[in-house]
Amino acid sequence: MKNVDDLIASAAELAERGLSKGEIADELNVSRETASWLVERSGTADGDRAPEPSDREAAGGGPHDIHVDWSAIGRDSGRLTQIGRAMADLLTKEGEEIDLTIGIEKAGAPLATIVSRELDTDLGSYAPAKHQWEEGDIEELGGSFSRNFAAIRDRECYVVDDTITSGTTMRETIESIREEGGHPVACVVIVDKQGVESIEGVPVHSLIDVVRVGNE
Repeated sequence: MKNVDDLIASAAELAERGLSKGEIADELNVSRETASWLVERSGTADGDRAPEPSDREAAGGGPHDIHVDWSAIGRDSGRLTQIGRAMADLLTKEGEEIDLTIGIEKAGAPLATIVSRELDTDLGSYAPAKHQWEEGDIEELGGSFSRNFAAIRDRECYVVDDTITSGTTMRETIESIREEGGHPVACVVIVDKQGVESIEGVPVHSLIDVVRVGNE
């Protein structure tokens, strides 16, 4: 995807396939606000009619976000493996006794698989609340751990995802791990749009930090 029109078209296609706005945000690596804006621009959510632009949009605005397209990595198992190994390397400074890696679905799961293999840990999977989100307060929803993967069971663990956009999903995952009695030791992502050093007291490592320069 090279421009906003491509993103709008992709959002429309995903919406027509029945994905929630939270899932669209996940697929396009944008915030939920941006996903809503893209769907609205496409007209998919309103009888194929795009709404009139707001004052902010008319002035050349729109949601302040950065789209990250890492599909060149994701579509090739060799490249994905190399990125996963680099992410695992970032975590090695956090200790050698951690025996569980949690991948945040969807994109974090294949990355976590590679990280867990490199670090010789068990593998867990977490589906965040945003996958159910359409409109309203996301706090009313809840995520879940897959029973097809390793359980938390009062264990120390790493958390793996592809992108931090607002930090909401990573924060939710950390809190859910703690509610299950687990102890998140560190998080790792490919791209951190927020440039955060920690979330809820848990260190965050990233291969790429995005720094916005100038006034928004």
